[in-house]
Amino acid sequence: MKVLVVGGSGFLGAELLRRARAAGWSTAATYCSSRPGDLPGVSWHRVDVRDADQLDVLLAELAPDAIINATSGLSDWAVTADGSFRVTTAAVRHGCRLVHVSSDAVFSGSRVSYDESCLPDPVTPYGAAKAAAETAVRLLAPAAAVARTSLIIGNGDSAHERMVHELNAGTRDGVLFTDVVRCPVHVGDLAAALLELARSDRPGMFHLAGPDALSRYELGVLIARRDGLDAGRLPAGPKEGTALEVRLDCATTQADIRTRLRGAREFLQLT
Repeated sequence: MKVLVVGGSGFLGAELLRRARAAGWSTAATYCSSRPGDLPGVSWHRVDVRDADQLDVLLAELAPDAIINATSGLSDWAVTADGSFRVTTAAVRHGCRLVHVSSDAVFSGSRVSYDESCLPDPVTPYGAAKAAAETAVRLLAPAAAVARTSLIIGNGDSAHERMVHELNAGTRDGVLFTDVVRCPVHVGDLAAALLELARSDRPGMFHLAGPDALSRYELGVLIARRDGLDAGRLPAGPKEGTALEVRLDCATTQADIRTRLRGAREFLQLT
């Protein structure tokens, strides 16, 4: 199995590459600006997803069986929306299995709970870009898998975990929101599920998040306790503007895949 991870230099991308190599897959990855440190057995390729010609040249050279698009341009429409469109069209032209990583940011929170059949109703620029990318994938590559996920946590090296440490140490300003609720997922579980989808030919929408719905503050407290920090030092407060509660209902997806998606209360428990 030969897989290309678009956005392999990111947090999720690096975990995908580690696990694909451990499974014996032939692995390649793209980066845009700074070339990451070497991962044994991974071939790195500098590609700007805004450039369709670069993607075509790379796919003609590598001929991967599957592409996992884990790139993150945040609210940059040219990367997150248009770039995903170009990855999708290139995958279709070269006959590659496509797994596209999307986000719970495509939802407004008006329903609280969202299953795989729910249509996007974004309220942020990032959510709108992700929703546009989903639309492109589903229209142009109906055989592809689109995987919505939530806040991604690791073993101390995710952005949210670093934020908790910086807030606890007083080296960063801000608060952990008490009224922004999501369903965190462990990066290892998410990567395993995405690779499982890449191996399969199952099309459609998949929800890959943990079963525990937690506010940013509640999640921060769990991280602090795991890491031996004083949770009482964490600043808490409401988000300016509208509170947001988005719970991905993953029951249908979890029944269809072997990878078990753990809740944050489980994977952040003290050991």
